[in-house]
Amino acid sequence: MKLDILAFAAHPDDAELGCGGTIAKHLAAGYKVGIVDLTRGQLGTRGNAELRDQESTKAADIFGLDVRDNLGFEDGYFRNDEDHRLEIIKVLREYQPDIVLANAVKDRHPDHGRAAQMVADACFYAGLAKIESKLDGASQTHWRPAALYHYNQDYYLNPDLVVDVSDYMEIKMEAIMAYSSQFYNPDSDEPITAISTLEFLEMVKGRARDFGRPIGAEFAEGFTASRAVGVDLLTQLI
Repeated sequence: MKLDILAFAAHPDDAELGCGGTIAKHLAAGYKVGIVDLTRGQLGTRGNAELRDQESTKAADIFGLDVRDNLGFEDGYFRNDEDHRLEIIKVLREYQPDIVLANAVKDRHPDHGRAAQMVADACFYAGLAKIESKLDGASQTHWRPAALYHYNQDYYLNPDLVVDVSDYMEIKMEAIMAYSSQFYNPDSDEPITAISTLEFLEMVKGRARDFGRPIGAEFAEGFTASRAVGVDLLTQLI
């Protein structure tokens, strides 16, 4: 299956938090969109890998994703090396996305920035014909996405572009709350973490309002670009 947009996430729920509205909006417009999680979030303070597998499936159903995969990298210990990049290259060549979304280039969690660079490197190397990869025993054709954008996460990074998600904020929050082990749950007896408070959810909404304000939107999501954003006509920016 060829995808229009493929979002990579170091942990299950990263994509929901960072670009869930953008994902929902493009799905509603008829584009094919997928998420590939790099790890199962094994080191998370709350919940466990098996539970987060179930939660990510629930979030995928809420969105109506065309693809949801998990590469099973070791949470906290994956490295931007040849073996890990090759697994991402295989995914890029399999789904041939035109646009890739990836973790924030710099963030509170060290996995996020490392994942951002690893995905960026893989996007380049996936286009090199002399790098060989196979899927189910068959050689893959080289493929390089046309664009790579990094979503904002915990740290505020001044965006190069924002996407109006005003009509999709509700489904974004619903997908986030599919991860009931991670976020605000008054019935949970697990330890309180930086993301499990009601205040954190308010921050997510506040950040979206902040991104939306300059474009006159109620809510928006911000992205940084790995290279200049180009358009054919200036009117396409209106």
